[in-house]
Amino acid sequence: MLLRTLQRMVRSHTTAEDLLQETYLRVTRALAERAIEHLEPFVFQTARNLALDHLRARRVHARTIIDDAPLSDIHNVVAPDTSLEDAAHANRLLESLSASLETLSPRQQKIFTLSRLHGASYLEIAEQLGVSTSTVQKELKLIMRVCLSVAARLDH
Repeated sequence: MLLRTLQRMVRSHTTAEDLLQETYLRVTRALAERAIEHLEPFVFQTARNLALDHLRARRVHARTIIDDAPLSDIHNVVAPDTSLEDAAHANRLLESLSASLETLSPRQQKIFTLSRLHGASYLEIAEQLGVSTSTVQKELKLIMRVCLSVAARLDH
């Protein structure tokens, strides 16, 4: 039943099987750490969260035209109907954002790159960096706060 639910969500039998296996591993780890009072809803919620992470990552990846495009190429792309003022604002935003991101710790920069540029899930990032998914979430929250403050400063 869980496999069918995952298949409907991700529209791929192979991916659904992978997510089912990951669900099993996560639930097994959780059971080793603590007793879970309502196991079936916990299992389904875990699977659902994994499927949503997968779909989010796939959506981000689909929006990315070329991975690791050189910054010079990005600067040379201008939307056809933008005004000179809009282009200047976008350029200031990009420069401010780049400067702010450079102030982050190396781990935070890696988390940002893996999440926002490569579409990696919290779990994938956590495993790659050897930290908890909670740490990844907290770091991304802080990083996004930095990004939003840059945008807010430029909009005022």
